[in-house]
Amino acid sequence: MSSTKVTLLVLACALVVTGCGSGGGGADPAAGAPQGPQAFLVSDCPDAGIRPDGDKEFTYWSMWNADEPQGQVLSKAIRCFTDKTGVKVNVLWLGRDLLTRNVAPALNTGTVPDLFDQDVSQVMASVVSAGGTQPVEDVLDYKVGEGELKVRDVLPAASYDFPQNKGPDGKIFEIPYVVFGSAWWYDRAVAGLVTPPKTTDELFGLFDNAKASGVAALAQDGDRPVSNASLFTQAALRFLGAGGVVKAAQDKTGEVWRNDVGLYQAAEFVEKIAKGRYLAPGWDSAKYPTLQQRWADGEAAYLSMPGWLPGESKRYLEKKGEGRTLSLASFPFPQPTAATHTVVERIPVGFAITAKAKNPGAAKAFIAYVLNKDILSGVPAVADNLTPRADLAVPESQKDIKAGLTDPGAEQAIYLDGVNALAGGAWAETVLYPLTDTLLRGDISAADFIDAMADRQAKFWKTAK
Repeated sequence: MSSTKVTLLVLACALVVTGCGSGGGGADPAAGAPQGPQAFLVSDCPDAGIRPDGDKEFTYWSMWNADEPQGQVLSKAIRCFTDKTGVKVNVLWLGRDLLTRNVAPALNTGTVPDLFDQDVSQVMASVVSAGGTQPVEDVLDYKVGEGELKVRDVLPAASYDFPQNKGPDGKIFEIPYVVFGSAWWYDRAVAGLVTPPKTTDELFGLFDNAKASGVAALAQDGDRPVSNASLFTQAALRFLGAGGVVKAAQDKTGEVWRNDVGLYQAAEFVEKIAKGRYLAPGWDSAKYPTLQQRWADGEAAYLSMPGWLPGESKRYLEKKGEGRTLSLASFPFPQPTAATHTVVERIPVGFAITAKAKNPGAAKAFIAYVLNKDILSGVPAVADNLTPRADLAVPESQKDIKAGLTDPGAEQAIYLDGVNALAGGAWAETVLYPLTDTLLRGDISAADFIDAMADRQAKFWKTAK
């Protein structure tokens, strides 16, 4: 497939980035570009802020793989923690599906990890809703190994103190160490000189330009219902505001879907993608991450994906070994016509402690240790990702996302507005995902989608426990 090669003059813009919420202070004026990956991996280990009494070891089930950039950062944290405290960390690198494949099935057994990690909504759906976690608010008062600084001193309060991070007891169940934002990504060498669209009409104009140049407009791995649904929820949030989609999902009658024009207009946005044939051929039959990789290979102009995209694409191209690199750029979801809410989505990923943990003290001390500046700096340095600390460097590919996440004029929403945590995840699996998949394939219209959502939601809540 051909691609358009354009010579670009790129203007560099300096962003003034500050922390959000209270605690953590503002960004460190000295924080510049991240240190190199190798410099981080061979740097000295910082001292631990707390040494757990009694616990000689603990078990950690990780959402990462050991050879991933994030896994490399955490592997160093584990080595350093053991070196500084004498506590052994029994780690299993289980990958993204550890909650449904490993943690949740183990909850009713005697074999559970002390510590595990994943994004806050998935933890709520799979583990918290089953009573499988314990509060971690005490960790906020653990020292991180930077003098007298505690966890609450280095993390903005807004990074952990929000409704979706509180269990039925009203207490915090997760401490974040990575934050992903949402963006629309493009490679300048493929998409050309792009003026970030302010409206969805301008976005479709970019799609049309891509098609005219012989490149598919949009890459989408169709076997990921979460990603398909996000195209709808991103639009819906701009009409309903942060928290509006999850509120609509909790309407027991389902009639909100027929009565709120914003929900219909968001469905029209997805319908327009389907009818315009903007999606790359084969998107609906490919297995993730096939389309993401085809995008990285230059076969499509745009991709809607959270902030892990740069790191994953870089790693894919390096492994492929053909010398291709990306001139990455991104823009936030543009505003639909008549939408009145400026919204920014985020995905906090953090540590949680199981209710049956045998060594919670050591696990909690490890959480505080990972948040040490010298350890957490590995996230931007090695993985090209953002952290909740405001005083760490921001990777170049994440600067626009960081600016959005710290915009005081924007409403902060959890990815998918947190609907994937409702009823232990059953609402999204039963009601939303099948219909957003069908809408994106073009098998139903926006009006059909709205009617089906209303009917299925009413039926769901009649039988939901």
